[in-house]
Amino acid sequence: MTYDAVITDSHIVLPQGILDKNIIIDEGKIVGFTNDIPSCDHKINGNGLISVPGPIDTHVHYGVYSPIDEAAKTESHAAAIGGITTMMRMLRLGTSFQKSLQEQLDAAAKNHYVDYAIHASVFTQQQIDEMKFCVSKGITSFKIYMNLGGEVGHVYMDMPPYSSELVAAQVDVNNKIVEQTVKNAALLGCPVLVHAEDYESCACGIKTAKEKKKDGLSAWSESRSPEFEAKAIKTVCKYGRDYGCVIYFVHIGSARALQQIFEERNLGTKIFVETCPHYLTLSYEQQNGYLAKVMPPIRTKKDNEAVWTALSDNQIDTIGTDHVANQLKLKLGGDDVWGALAGFPGIGTVIPILLSEGVNKNKISLQQLVQFTSQNAAKIFGMYPQKGTLEKNSDADIVMIDLKKENKVSNELFGGFSDYIVYEGRVLKGWPVKTIVRGQLVAEDFQVVGKLGHGKLVPRTIV
Repeated sequence: MTYDAVITDSHIVLPQGILDKNIIIDEGKIVGFTNDIPSCDHKINGNGLISVPGPIDTHVHYGVYSPIDEAAKTESHAAAIGGITTMMRMLRLGTSFQKSLQEQLDAAAKNHYVDYAIHASVFTQQQIDEMKFCVSKGITSFKIYMNLGGEVGHVYMDMPPYSSELVAAQVDVNNKIVEQTVKNAALLGCPVLVHAEDYESCACGIKTAKEKKKDGLSAWSESRSPEFEAKAIKTVCKYGRDYGCVIYFVHIGSARALQQIFEERNLGTKIFVETCPHYLTLSYEQQNGYLAKVMPPIRTKKDNEAVWTALSDNQIDTIGTDHVANQLKLKLGGDDVWGALAGFPGIGTVIPILLSEGVNKNKISLQQLVQFTSQNAAKIFGMYPQKGTLEKNSDADIVMIDLKKENKVSNELFGGFSDYIVYEGRVLKGWPVKTIVRGQLVAEDFQVVGKLGHGKLVPRTIV
C-alpha cells in the first residue's frame, strides 16, 4: 500500500512522553507510527524537529475591520505561518443570527488556509432566543461581553461580507442578558465564554482618569482595575452555579482575577481559564506608546509572573491570542490612550513566544505546551479526538517545531491585514517551520504553500 505522506525522524510529543518514530498520514488522517518508511507519495523530513498536535487559537477577531471574505485569507495566512492549524473566530453580529449568520458562513467557507470554528457573541434577547439556531449550524459556544454596557457600550460588529464599511454599535450587556445567556447555554449544553470586566465600574474609572488628565497604558490599567474583573467573575459564576453552565473565562491576565477564579472554582462553578501571550510577556511598566492597549489591560510584571505560575501549575487551561486584525490608522486614532483602539494582532507569534519564553526557559514543558495550545481546547470545545491529538484516526494536523531556530519578529513575516505588531524587533528562539492541516502542508519556512480554501469549518460535538 502507498500512503499519502510519511514524516520521518521527528520527535513526537504525546501525553505520555516523547516518541521517536515516523508518522504515517493517509487521506488527511494519522494512520499510525512506525520505525520503517513505508511506500508514500510524499516524504517530509523531520530531522531535528519536534512534531506536536496542531495548535488551536481559541480566540481570534477577524471580519471586523475587513470583511470575512478578505479577513479569512489574510488571517489564516498569518495563522499558517505561526503554526496555528485551527482558528476560533469571535463572531459579532448586530442583527438576528437567522438573518445574518448564513452569509458569514458562506463567505468564510472558501477563504481559509487552515481550519476554523466559531464562537457566537450574544448581545440581545433576540440573539439569546436564537442560540439553538446557532447550534444547528455547528456553533456550540457563546460569548458574552460584560465590559460592554451603559456609557462604555460601543463596539464594532463584524462587517457584512464583501463590504468595507465599519459597523459601529451601542450595546448593553446587562446582568439580565448575562443571566439569560448562561441559562440558555446550560439548557443547550454549551459553554459560555466570558469577557469579565464590570462595565459600570469601568465607565466610572475611565471618567475619573480623564478628569485627572491621566494618559498612557498605566492610566488605562488603573481605569480598569483588576477588581472590576473580580466583580464580574463573581457575578457570572453565581449564574454558572445556579444553572449548571460551564464558564470559560477569556484573556485572564491579572493575579486578582486568577484569585477570584480559584475561589469560584472552590464554590463549585465549572470553570475553564484562557490567558494570552501578552499577559505573560508585556506590562505597562515596560511598554511605551499605545500599541499594547487591550481589554482587559496589560498589568504589571508581578501579574506576568502570577500568570506564568498559574500556567506551570496547570491552573490555566488554554492560551488564545485575542488577535485583532486592525491597522495603525484605526489603532492610533486619537491623541491619547483614550482615543486609541483596543486590541492588536498576535496569531502569528503565540507559538514562538511560548517556545522562546516558556519551553526554552523551562517555565512550561513540551507536554504542557500541547495541553495549553491544542489538547485542552479540543476537549473543551467538542473537537476531540478529531483535533488536539496525534492518536490514530485523528486529523493529521501537525506542526513541526525547531526549538533552536532564532528569528526576529516583524509584521511583514506573517502576511496578515495588520500593518504593525507589538513584538516588532524581538528575537525569539523556537519557531514552527512546517504547518500541516489534515495531511496537507500549508506553510513551510515562513512561506504559505497550501491552497486557499483548504481550511474547513470544524464539526463539533456538545461535550
